[in-house]
Amino acid sequence: MPGGSPSCRTLEGKAVNGKLWKAGQVALWMALAGSAHADSGATIHVPEYIPDSYAQAGTRVAIAPGRALNLRCEGSGAQTVLLEAGSHADTTTWFKLQPLLAASAKVCSYDRAGYGFSDEGPLPRTLEAEVADLHALIQHANLRTPLVLVGHSRGSSIARLYAQRYPADIHGLVLVDPPAQDIASVAPEWARQEEQMNAQRFAFIRECEAGAEKHQLASPPPALARCVAGSNPLADAKVNAAIASYKYKPAFWRTLRSELEDNAAVYGRPVSPKETLGALPVIVLTASDTYADAPADVRQKLEAARNKSQAAILATTTHGERVVVDHASHDIQLDRPEAVASAVTALLKKTTAATH
Repeated sequence: MPGGSPSCRTLEGKAVNGKLWKAGQVALWMALAGSAHADSGATIHVPEYIPDSYAQAGTRVAIAPGRALNLRCEGSGAQTVLLEAGSHADTTTWFKLQPLLAASAKVCSYDRAGYGFSDEGPLPRTLEAEVADLHALIQHANLRTPLVLVGHSRGSSIARLYAQRYPADIHGLVLVDPPAQDIASVAPEWARQEEQMNAQRFAFIRECEAGAEKHQLASPPPALARCVAGSNPLADAKVNAAIASYKYKPAFWRTLRSELEDNAAVYGRPVSPKETLGALPVIVLTASDTYADAPADVRQKLEAARNKSQAAILATTTHGERVVVDHASHDIQLDRPEAVASAVTALLKKTTAATH
C-alpha cells in the first residue's frame, strides 16, 4: 500500500486554493445574496431551493437493454466532474454544488438505479454493481475521461472502487465525508446496537416494500404511515410530488434494502490493506459536525473511528489531503457547497497542470 504523509487543514479561517473562506461570513453572505464567486471572479447564483427542473428527468441514458439512468449535466469546458450521491440519495443532493462547478467545467450528476428517474437495476445492489453501472453510464453518455469523481458518503466508496477498477478514467477523487468503517474496533457497544437497529430497519423496509407492491403508499393505512416521509422543505410541491412518486414504487424499497444490506457489510469491515490508488490525487473532506447529536463520549468514539478510516483511505495514495470543513453536517454539499467546490477546483487545477 502506498505510503505518503497526507496533510490535514481546517477550512475555517485558513487559505484554501489561495482564497480565504471565513465560514460564518460565507454562510451569512450566501444566505443573503444567494450567490458565490467562481474561480474566475464571476458571481454565480447558488439556489436556495431545489429548482423545478428536478421535477422531471434530465437525460435518460440507456446503459443496458431495458435500463436507463437519469443524467443531469450543465456547464462546459475541457474537464468533466461527475457527482456520486450517498446512500438512497438522488441528484437533488447536488443542487447547490452543481451550478458552482458548472462555471469552469462540465459537471454531471445522476440517479443510481432504483432512485429518482432511473430504472431499477439487478439485485443485489453492491458496490461492484454500482461501479459497473457507472462505467456503463460514462461510456454510453460519452463523458470525457479522465474525469474528476466526487463521492459523498456511500458514493465515496463507489468512487474509490471505480478508481481501482478503471484508473484510466479518473483524474482525481474528492471524497465528501467518507463514513467510518469497522466501528466495532473503536466503539463495540455502538456497533452492537447498530446491528440490532439494522434488523429493525430491514423489517420496516420490507413492510414498506410490501405496501408499495399493493399500491398503498400514496394513501397509506396507519400501519404504513411511517413509510411516507414528510416533504423536503428545500423543494416546492412539484418537486416533492416527483420525489414521492418514485418512493411509492416497490423498486425504490427493493433497492434501498439491498443497498443498506451492502452498507452493513462494507462499513462493518476496515479499509482493505490491499486497496491502492497509486499516485491518484485524492482530497477527503471531513465534516466537523457529523456526530453533533451524539452524546459527548459516544461522539468522541465515532469521530475516532471515522478519522481512522479516513486516514486509511488517504494512505492508499501518495497524493492525499484531508480538509476539515467547519459548520457542516455529514451533508457538506448542502451545508457548505463552496467548500466542496473549492476542493474540486483545486483538483482540476492540479490535473490541468499535470497535463501541460
